[in-house]
Amino acid sequence: MADHASRSTDQACTLRAMNSPERTETETRSGQTATRVFSITSGKGGVGKTAVVANLAVLLARMGKRVLILDADLGLANIDVVFGLAPSHNLNHFFSGEQGLESILVDGPEGIKILPAGSGVQRFTRLDSQQKMRLLEALDSMNNDFDFVLIDTEAGISENVTYFNTAAQEILVVTTPEPTAITDAYALMKLLSNQYHEKHFNLIVNFIRNEDEALDVYRKLTMVANRYLDISIDFIGSIPRDRLMVDAIRKQQTLVQLFPESRTSHAFEALARTVVQEPQALEPKGSIQFFWKRLLEFGAK
Repeated sequence: MADHASRSTDQACTLRAMNSPERTETETRSGQTATRVFSITSGKGGVGKTAVVANLAVLLARMGKRVLILDADLGLANIDVVFGLAPSHNLNHFFSGEQGLESILVDGPEGIKILPAGSGVQRFTRLDSQQKMRLLEALDSMNNDFDFVLIDTEAGISENVTYFNTAAQEILVVTTPEPTAITDAYALMKLLSNQYHEKHFNLIVNFIRNEDEALDVYRKLTMVANRYLDISIDFIGSIPRDRLMVDAIRKQQTLVQLFPESRTSHAFEALARTVVQEPQALEPKGSIQFFWKRLLEFGAK
């Protein structure tokens, strides 16, 4: 069993090395780093995307990182539900002009900050250009300094999904071994590549039975992408299917908090280490990004 796990890990490292472009580290001489913005997204709902965001955020915070979660599912918010929070204000109040961004920040576990979204309001499920720019500027001017910003997008290929993915520095696509989930993950990457010129994606395979199943999903997506798209895909982790996850959701806590010694918690820990160790490109993408001014400042240094 140990040999099998070792072989699977070696396979993953080899595949990632084969498909990863050279990246540039964003550390300055003072040891500080620019804010890193990750969108966690999926082509299909029900793949466990929000659970990935919540557990990853907790582990990054435990590693001493300052973490902000932005709930970008503006019609069906659920990050606050996962953490058992009841915020009095949310992003709907920001976009309507009733509240500033700082005033809707809520405290989550382990020192995490959360920008919650509203639920059951259709008005903001398609942001206009002015609202998008307001959010860009408000985030850039926040007094809070964050090491990591995790954006939990809605599922699918709506305009909001493409906006938050293109405004993030890195895109983490969550899928499962289910054929429909794989197809929809490819469709999302295809759209972002063809229409928004995104060239790099990170892949997380959730609900796996074993590591070989995750690597098979990665191979399938890479094979099709190499044939039809001009993109690179990095496999950065997999998460086992675990009935304990259902217990955690019911108790409105993360799995890594309730069952830290479980196999799935260890998988999340490996994913968090990978995210922290992944070098960051200094060059901004073609689209305007969150914290782009700060990224340029660190690039200049």
